[in-house]
Amino acid sequence: MAVVFDPPRIVTIPVKGGGEFPVRRVYCVGRNYADHIREMGKDPEREPPFFFLKATDSIVTNGADVPYPSRSSNVHHEIELVVALDRGGKNISAANANACVFGYAVGNDLTRRDLQIQAREAGRPWFTGKGFDASAPVSAISRRADVGDLAMGTIWLKVNGVERQCADIADLVWSVPEIIAELSTLFELAAGDVIFTGTPAGVGPVVRGDVVEGGIDRLEPLITRII
Repeated sequence: MAVVFDPPRIVTIPVKGGGEFPVRRVYCVGRNYADHIREMGKDPEREPPFFFLKATDSIVTNGADVPYPSRSSNVHHEIELVVALDRGGKNISAANANACVFGYAVGNDLTRRDLQIQAREAGRPWFTGKGFDASAPVSAISRRADVGDLAMGTIWLKVNGVERQCADIADLVWSVPEIIAELSTLFELAAGDVIFTGTPAGVGPVVRGDVVEGGIDRLEPLITRII
């Protein structure tokens, strides 16, 4: 069947050591560190996780410049562990969830905080606050076979060399296997899915000219510049 225009490019993330990981969907977990839940004015009691999506082509690879988005004057950084899947399914058990993981990366869930808060207060979806162009910088993916199952390790972010966020991924309210298990009850997961797992406390604004660096133990650091 003839198409009426050239299909969109396949979005990929480099894999450390060689290769490209083709992205199918970008899932994100909201409020998954207790200290961040508190700083956002919410109750950190453990309740079922909730999810939102970013557009697949919001992915930005490591080292790229990130344009400051339109219609916002309050864009925030949110450093996160990103999980990349090479298989999926429905109703995956937490005990079997790690078998779906291809690898891990460092991500920055950039957020138009002003638009997100406006939408939240109006009871509307967050998409304009979260899913904008270039809102998902991601480092190269490190293979699970090389780094193991990441259940602990320091997660940090600096802006212009000054530390803003620092925590341990062991402090996730919902662990990676639990996230995969819960998400698979809502969607059929598949190879190519990536999951941003939530950010710790310390989120804050970035402005044009800022150099944003973030890292997680055993993973390639993520560096971007806001332009």
